[in-house]
Amino acid sequence: MGTTGPRNFRSPETFAAPPLSPAGHPQDDSRGTEPDRRVHTLGARAGRSRLTIAAWLVGLTVTSALLWSPAVVFGFRNPSAHLVLDSVDACVAVLVASLVFGRFLRHGRLQDLLLFQGLVLLAAAGLGLTYLTEVLGGIRAGTLDIWLPLAIRVAGALLILAAALAHARPAKRMLRRRLLALAPVALVAAVYLALWTGRDRLPVAFDPGSAPVSAQNVLLTGHPVLLLAQGAAAVSFFIASVAFASQSAKRDDELLRWLGPACALGAFARLNYVLFPSLYTDWLYTGDLLRTGCYLLLLVGAAREIRTYWRAQVTAAVLDDRRRLARELHDGVIQELAYIRAESHAIPVDVASGIRIVNACDRALDEARAAVQALGRTSDEPLSFTVHRAARELSARYGIDLRVDLDEAITVDSEQQHALMRITREAVSNAVHHGKARGVHIRLSEAGGRRRLAIADDGVGFDVPVGTDTTGYGMVSMQARARALPGTFNVEARPAGGSVVTVRW
Repeated sequence: MGTTGPRNFRSPETFAAPPLSPAGHPQDDSRGTEPDRRVHTLGARAGRSRLTIAAWLVGLTVTSALLWSPAVVFGFRNPSAHLVLDSVDACVAVLVASLVFGRFLRHGRLQDLLLFQGLVLLAAAGLGLTYLTEVLGGIRAGTLDIWLPLAIRVAGALLILAAALAHARPAKRMLRRRLLALAPVALVAAVYLALWTGRDRLPVAFDPGSAPVSAQNVLLTGHPVLLLAQGAAAVSFFIASVAFASQSAKRDDELLRWLGPACALGAFARLNYVLFPSLYTDWLYTGDLLRTGCYLLLLVGAAREIRTYWRAQVTAAVLDDRRRLARELHDGVIQELAYIRAESHAIPVDVASGIRIVNACDRALDEARAAVQALGRTSDEPLSFTVHRAARELSARYGIDLRVDLDEAITVDSEQQHALMRITREAVSNAVHHGKARGVHIRLSEAGGRRRLAIADDGVGFDVPVGTDTTGYGMVSMQARARALPGTFNVEARPAGGSVVTVRW
């Protein structure tokens, strides 16, 4: 189990806080919880890899069907649909590229820079380079109109491969980040000028006159360089898919999680283009559908990345506001209460109201400090850390010996954690103020599927009927918080034997 040995917290004269880990949590011998964390991590990694595995299976199934099911027609002639898919894919690439460039500006990672440049090149190749060459005129069909988009697509695939292999390394500081957005444009211009200069000497990459009349059979045709270039792009995407999938298993990154399966479909799309060059015809083929599937996965990843980003922004804003409120309480209300308490000591000791005022100030200070700590606490703090911190504070504040015995495997949500801490603080305060306790034992355990929090003290105790029938707000508040868990609240006390406050849920 995850139970740790008891911890003793003493008064300020002898108090020694337990050592803290680098993350700020108490260093407990909670090795029993380590296998649980390891299993959770392995499960999360496996879940992130399933998407990439599924994409590989889809691509393999489609490609295998092409090769071994010649009786099935896998495409149809539709120039309009072909143009629509090209435009949609290019627009998605532009959208994702803008998102990735924003990531690069925020984090300065080389991976984001290379990925941005690769997506821009893929978008440029699909946004009308072929049609641009047709508009210019004077170009032999099947030459510049194919070689130019092909060169840009291969360059984009290589940049995405480089991004996958770059991991999370930072880009060089000497690079001017915003000017790098022009690098893909410069590359497109350079390739265009080079091919335009030698356009008369360019071989025919694919003869439009050899376009098939049916999509029933695999068609391996085109210039060898064309086929090799498509194969090189496919290999680049295959390697990038594996690399991105491996990284997504180690990093909590929504976009990275979807890059692996997207690259897998992109790789099989290029492989299908080798088998049937529908990219340069009016045919809508499986390669086009796989390519669109690649961009749809990128779009899903971008949407989830945007959602994660804004959720983090909202969380950061809420935490900043909570910290501001905590500072206001600490510098305002708590200081005023401390001043009132200090001034109350000037009241003669034989005046009963003086004692009541001091006790009321103590309770108000406890409530205000608890509110400050609740506002400054993050929601992911484990229950054990919160209990240990509260024990140190209570021990130092009241000058008592406080023993803590916890089962580290017990977890609760943030609302339950807040309620349990308020019950613990109120119970310890009652033990000190009403029971005159010098020692308190806090125990958190689980048995039979039910969890139990017990706060026992060595004070003089009190009569249970009197303690539970009074209208004191502290007792009523503890009962209400326990029932809201939902759970039960019980007090066992004797006039000369101390008291035990127990919460079960």
